[in-house]
Amino acid sequence: MTNKPDPAGLDFSGVSWEKSPFSGGGDNCVEFGVIGQHVAIRDSKNPTQTPLVYTRTEIAALLDGAKSGAFDHLR
Repeated sequence: MTNKPDPAGLDFSGVSWEKSPFSGGGDNCVEFGVIGQHVAIRDSKNPTQTPLVYTRTEIAALLDGAKSGAFDHLR
């Protein structure tokens, strides 16, 4: 199991941020970026706000749930 670092102590300046091609562009998107062994998530409207950081296992669970339709009620 990988311990999650404190996001406040990480340097995100070298992270390459990605948006979903389904986001429709603009600045109202969630962006993902890899930082070390973890995945960071940020709000594109607030790029200077400290991102959330998750383990690869947590991201896999999120993606599996989204692919299975588990979150469709949130649309």
